[in-house]
Amino acid sequence: MQHLRHRHLIAALAAALVAAASASAETLYVEAGRLIDGVTDEVRTGHCITIVAERITAVAPCGATPAGATRLDWSGFTVLPGLIDLHTHLADLGQSADLAAPMKASPAETALVGARNARVTLNAGFASVRDVGTYRGLTDVALRNAIERGDVPGPRMWVAGAYLTIPGGGGELNGVVPNDQLPPDMRLGVAATPEEAAAKTTYLLDHGADFIKTIATGAVLAIGTEPGAPELTVEQLRAIVEVAHARGKRVTAHAHGAVGIRNAITAGVDSIEHASLADEATLQLARKHGTWLAMDIYNGTYIDDIGTKEGWPEEYLRKNRETTDAQRAAFRRAVELGVNIGFATDAGVYPHGLNARQFSYMVRYGMTPMQAIRSATGRAAEEMGRSDIGAIVPGRYADMVAVRADPLADIAALERIDHVMKGGTLVR
Repeated sequence: MQHLRHRHLIAALAAALVAAASASAETLYVEAGRLIDGVTDEVRTGHCITIVAERITAVAPCGATPAGATRLDWSGFTVLPGLIDLHTHLADLGQSADLAAPMKASPAETALVGARNARVTLNAGFASVRDVGTYRGLTDVALRNAIERGDVPGPRMWVAGAYLTIPGGGGELNGVVPNDQLPPDMRLGVAATPEEAAAKTTYLLDHGADFIKTIATGAVLAIGTEPGAPELTVEQLRAIVEVAHARGKRVTAHAHGAVGIRNAITAGVDSIEHASLADEATLQLARKHGTWLAMDIYNGTYIDDIGTKEGWPEEYLRKNRETTDAQRAAFRRAVELGVNIGFATDAGVYPHGLNARQFSYMVRYGMTPMQAIRSATGRAAEEMGRSDIGAIVPGRYADMVAVRADPLADIAALERIDHVMKGGTLVR
């Protein structure tokens, strides 16, 4: 009987703790000067956002502050959803003239550098990122998990785990030592056949990857590969897609050249990274299939400038010159055709925290400011298949940024974010 009383007492105590936690969850009432919700083109004034326990519960014309809520006065700011970058490399050392740098850094050091990158990215207003690969396989998984536990500050991360690439392909650390002498964790995604590609896909998903990143063509920043040359075959790509889609996971393909892009679309990938050399037929195919393009049209300028000053390999600089203007022309045409485009920067090639520099390039090459903003908010969430981020609407995470200037009048204002909130908590 005493044992039974103890069980009832424990159950009652647990219920009381849950009720107390629910009652004590802070309610915020955020007064926005101008509100861009990320999913419509409307700009609303005089609206307030109610936040309870990390989520938005209401967006409506402002009134009296709800009982027990804290009112946050952002009436002098334009308020937008927390920004999303679909192509980052947080868990990596960043680009430099030292080809061996990724191998010199241990997995632990790489993850710690990633923690720093995550913090500056969040402070810049990017509350969510899709991290599309690291040389040190699965360090991105460790970083994501650390952020989710609250060990380190950073954006919400969706990670690829490693690059799925052919031996010696654009996802390998070529030019340092013979590739078979690289550390095993730097070759987790190397696959020579469709069967190996399927097996590596399974391995990465089993070990925490949220999606799969494939290397369908050569790369600008990889020794011995050419951006226009196909690498993974249609059969390999299809094997990857079948495994990932069967588990409800998406697949993206690094692909510069038109043939490689078409191979990836034919195989059923969900999105294309870079798409630098996409021609008219390729863009039309992407539109037909609803394939998303993640085009990093800013960083060609950075590579040409800083890469030249710092002495990056001439092969890198040549390939960058051969793809930069072509990519921007393809981007402009993709906008004209109405191809799905998400905001993607390749941050890590250039310093993290400068992600918003790309907005001005997107407007220069054909987007309206609102299109550019939505590409990094509601549209980016759509590309990821997420319905919990990217918009200021009830039910989504309370990820928001506030900027004093009007980004619709000057899109570069997003390079100077004044306030950042993630899950209802002020970051800065």
